[in-house]
Amino acid sequence: MADIDARALDEVVTFTSDLIRIDTTNRGGGDCRERPAAEYAAERLAGAGLEPILLERSKGRTNVVARIEGTDPSADALLVHGHLDVVPAQAEDWTVHPFSGEIRDGVVWGRGAVDMKNMDAMILAVVRAWARTGVRPRRDLVIAFTADEEASAEDGSGFLADRHPGLFEGCTEGISESGAFTFHDGGGREIYPIAAGERGTAWLKLTAHGRAGHGSKVNHQNAVTRLAAAITRIGEHAWPLRLTPTVRAALTELAALYGIDPDLDDVDGLLAKLGPAAKLVEPVVRNSANPTMLNAGYKVNVIPGEAVAHVDGRYLPGGEDEFRTTLDRLTGPDVDWEFHHREVALQAPVDSPTYARMRAAVEEFAPEGHVVPYCMSGGTDAKQFSRLGITGYGFAPLKLPEGFDYQALFHGVDERVPVEALHFGVRVLDRFLRSA
Repeated sequence: MADIDARALDEVVTFTSDLIRIDTTNRGGGDCRERPAAEYAAERLAGAGLEPILLERSKGRTNVVARIEGTDPSADALLVHGHLDVVPAQAEDWTVHPFSGEIRDGVVWGRGAVDMKNMDAMILAVVRAWARTGVRPRRDLVIAFTADEEASAEDGSGFLADRHPGLFEGCTEGISESGAFTFHDGGGREIYPIAAGERGTAWLKLTAHGRAGHGSKVNHQNAVTRLAAAITRIGEHAWPLRLTPTVRAALTELAALYGIDPDLDDVDGLLAKLGPAAKLVEPVVRNSANPTMLNAGYKVNVIPGEAVAHVDGRYLPGGEDEFRTTLDRLTGPDVDWEFHHREVALQAPVDSPTYARMRAAVEEFAPEGHVVPYCMSGGTDAKQFSRLGITGYGFAPLKLPEGFDYQALFHGVDERVPVEALHFGVRVLDRFLRSA
């Protein structure tokens, strides 16, 4: 196969910078407008000879979908998707303006540089390179750029899956963000985790009820006290170990890499021996629930009759029943809880031909690297697309220099991506998609 051309290497940098400059901040509650970015992507797809469709559930919340026909009509289709929205950024906290898209010292700066306008740009650059050289993939590719991933996905992948399933006909697998990036272990090893699973999302609203009254009086039915007790129990709860097949595979491969006995009967001990690499696994060996918001009362001398809290809960594949039962127990009889937002946990096979091809593509351009499977602690649009029977993987390749903390930059200050990382990503993505 021919290498990706020089124009594609230039375009991926330009597209990343341009997309960052289009402010698609998603503040939740419908406060976002992805349409300018969607139109930008659609124009570049059309320039590659494709026929992109723009779709909206709500005005300005635009999604883009296009299909590339493969050479083998009997093969299942592959979904390649990225979201266009980004989380908020406070300009005064940044070294450069978060929506400048500035290219400085070989690095592209701005909100979305790693989450995930870089991958959007890679997809566009690869598709346009193929159009110039007449490349066609083996299987049909459905390209989707979505709105609203950073909130509920109701205007994005959820809307597409529920209202336009025909656009994804034949898709059995998909790839998107958060995988195949360089993780430096501090000992000279480069690890490339490919995501083959996601914890489920369980954002909770807790409501404590009590007896309202004067702040100077004895009150054994104080809603604030009841809520505080429940929140403390949740925050201090030690969740039991739960190993999914993906996490087992990750621990086994990491143990082999370090020459350690893969003792899955003592996972905490094994994690301690893995050093910094334990960060790839530690968040996903258990369910979790972290209190994040509190709201109660309206005056210091008034005991309110109600107090509310929110909790960010996550559960592993197969762990939802345990999660529900545990929350019932921890909240107790005086606090009600409900799902504010809920999405399924996902798991993908690590022995599939698609996973093997992703591994091979990374190893071709990073032969010194070690590819391992991992499970994401959070979630992506793959959750919504799973409603269509699509198995999702995290595969947005980047070769990063040591000291570049990729995971810390997700939703963080001074989000940025090296130009060379984008070049690597385009080459690896091109190689994988042509072989997929």
